[in-house]
Amino acid sequence: MKTALAFYAPLKPPDHPNPSGDRLLARLLMQALDTAGFDVRLASRLRSRDAAGRPEYQRRLEHLGERLAQRLLRHWHREGWRPRLWFTYHLYYKAPDWIGPAVCRALDIPYIVAEASWAAKRADGPWERSHRQLRASLEQAHRIFTFNPADIPGLRQLLGASAPVVELPPFVDLACFPEPPQPRSTVRAALARRYGLAIDCPWLVSVAMMRPGDKLASYRQLAAAFSRVQSRCQLLLVGDGSARSEVAEAFAGDARVRFTGLLSPDQLIPLLGSCDLMVWPAVNEAFGMALLEALALGLPTIAGDSGGVGTIVADGETGRLVPVDAPEHLATAIEAVLKQPEQLDRWRRACRPRAESRHSLEAVAALLRRELEPLGHA
Repeated sequence: MKTALAFYAPLKPPDHPNPSGDRLLARLLMQALDTAGFDVRLASRLRSRDAAGRPEYQRRLEHLGERLAQRLLRHWHREGWRPRLWFTYHLYYKAPDWIGPAVCRALDIPYIVAEASWAAKRADGPWERSHRQLRASLEQAHRIFTFNPADIPGLRQLLGASAPVVELPPFVDLACFPEPPQPRSTVRAALARRYGLAIDCPWLVSVAMMRPGDKLASYRQLAAAFSRVQSRCQLLLVGDGSARSEVAEAFAGDARVRFTGLLSPDQLIPLLGSCDLMVWPAVNEAFGMALLEALALGLPTIAGDSGGVGTIVADGETGRLVPVDAPEHLATAIEAVLKQPEQLDRWRRACRPRAESRHSLEAVAALLRRELEPLGHA
């Protein structure tokens, strides 16, 4: 019999209509837990994020969480279903878990967290209540899986050296990234016609939402870097969002740049498979799902060495890591590899095997099974 597990993503539920990396990872985690042999059920769709820091709103969310926890317990009792584990994905001070810890205390079951960050400086201020709940949740956790190694020092600062932190590689379902049914040259020719690209020069690509903040900062740094690249190449920008006009302004006047807008997976996968190099400054990037998708498709990457990006891009093996906030270094790295196509080809050949060995759904499912099965049967 499968071990029953309740899953919750307070930032964005896995069935939310708007696509994002967060939604994708929530879905992948549920799939990996199912593959690992757990009976996974979505516990709640409550979104707990308070972007503005409103104490009264946090108080209402706290009370709502208490009521929802009691409602869940009654519902599961009527159904005859009882979780042995609770698994919450993505906790931070703006989006704490107001439900899971209460359920775990009532049922006396382990509380599990994936992707959590701790910032002690938020203890006082407009997010004080949410921050306090985050701390209590982390102190209650039996396991804290982290995709981003940069989060580990903060967690150990809070919980001590014996904190139950387990590194979890970012992952994808490689079955979604099969070998293309058509030759690469055929797909590339069709894309060249669609986007007005030169088929005989390297294609660079970036994939990210166009929104204010870190994404816009990355696009601006990319524009600054690309303006320094003298080798013949073209750049495709895949994405859209509220900051599209600012992104367009950053690249204004560069005839080598093409905007594709948002692409569905069926459109994006052949495009990435036909490009020669992914480039991304990765300003404050946790790790970057687009970089992982590129790896799965055999597309080398040059990216800023931020957060957990280095867990995906193996420097000198599947691409190059450059200092963050340094467009000149990004430009230099792009120029260097465009002048050495044999190196680019070596990187390309190394990408898929690395994805298979370290970043597959099956590999992560096995890790989750090893860590969680003993807790579920304790």
